[in-house]
Amino acid sequence: MRRIVVVGASAAGLAAAETLRREGYDGTLTLVGDEPLAPYDRPPLSKQLLAAEWEPERLTLRSPDDLAGLDLDLRLGVAASGLQPADRTVELADGSTVPYDGLILATGVRPRRLPGAGGHVLRTLDDAVRLRDRLTPGRRLVVVGAGFLGAEAAAVAWRLGCEVTLLEPAPVPLAHAVGTEVGEVLTRAHLDRGVNLRCGVTVTEVTGEGVRLADGELVEADEVLVAIGSLPNTDWLDGSGLTVGDGVVCDEYSAAAPNVYAAGDVARWHNPLFGLPMRIEHRTNAAEQGMAAARNLLAAPQARKPFAPVPYFWSDQYGMKIQAYGYLRGHDEVAVVEGELTEGRFLAAYRRGEKVTGALAVGMPPKAIRQWRQAIATGADWDGTVASRSRAEVVPEGVSA
Repeated sequence: MRRIVVVGASAAGLAAAETLRREGYDGTLTLVGDEPLAPYDRPPLSKQLLAAEWEPERLTLRSPDDLAGLDLDLRLGVAASGLQPADRTVELADGSTVPYDGLILATGVRPRRLPGAGGHVLRTLDDAVRLRDRLTPGRRLVVVGAGFLGAEAAAVAWRLGCEVTLLEPAPVPLAHAVGTEVGEVLTRAHLDRGVNLRCGVTVTEVTGEGVRLADGELVEADEVLVAIGSLPNTDWLDGSGLTVGDGVVCDEYSAAAPNVYAAGDVARWHNPLFGLPMRIEHRTNAAEQGMAAARNLLAAPQARKPFAPVPYFWSDQYGMKIQAYGYLRGHDEVAVVEGELTEGRFLAAYRRGEKVTGALAVGMPPKAIRQWRQAIATGADWDGTVASRSRAEVVPEGVSA
């Protein structure tokens, strides 16, 4: 294997490239990225950068010298447009082709959009800078979607003095992911600060005056942020023969085909720890899977290792630190094991079947939740690990993924 191509120059792609060199690969290594910028970190886009606490330069993941040390064939500002596995070539939007012996797909996701004209999304550095420049005191911002991205942006805009309206189709924001009780705690954080949170409403289009709801109401705004989820960047793989379904479908090794692996937000792989296929849009997972895919690409087939992580994510809202380990969706029960929900400072454990499968903390020190990672990784028994420590009643959730 003398020619490896990594398509996607964000966290997962960079981690894969660095791991390939660290593991001793000294052949041609091409890193393709559709943005013209060197790899940068995305989580601060909706937090420190949007709040104007950081300048764009601080988001850069590696210095020019560090990138030069990887001896990359760096193709930035050009997207991949096609894949020909039979010829082992990647086609680029500028008309060129790149041959490969091994391939890692790390093309990430793109924001879902709404019909109509205008409206911001928040995925790239340019997106964040453009919105940041518009968030001045007194501006009316409508955020469509009260998931973690929308909630973070709403919290920043409130702190900047904007009048914020947060629109969410579900009865309780994030209930499908973290449970109704925890979702209500996060909801109160918005309401307590005067954010106009409206649940159970559907936005049909963005207009020049704001957004239009399904019942015809116009919610006026100076700026609109659409934060309704994302789509995996897989369109360029049409006709490639790879299996695509809410991401690039992979096995437990992150392999999509012989010598073709996927990593990060675009990868839908079988996680043997939970026995489920999953696609995780978290920064930590992107880096970890990029490294795992690189190692498995270089390894002999019998030496490959399944990628079986305990997912981790965090969020900052109104000064609240939210941290979670595991897979919270599709849980059967939630139990508060430390603190109190009513105080907005607690740690909750999640059960699926008879095992501990997740833990989420709000306003707790990192060490409080870190110990639960091992319980999730080992599939600890719920009754022996959680029920005896619960400070509140165990509430059956019955929430499906």
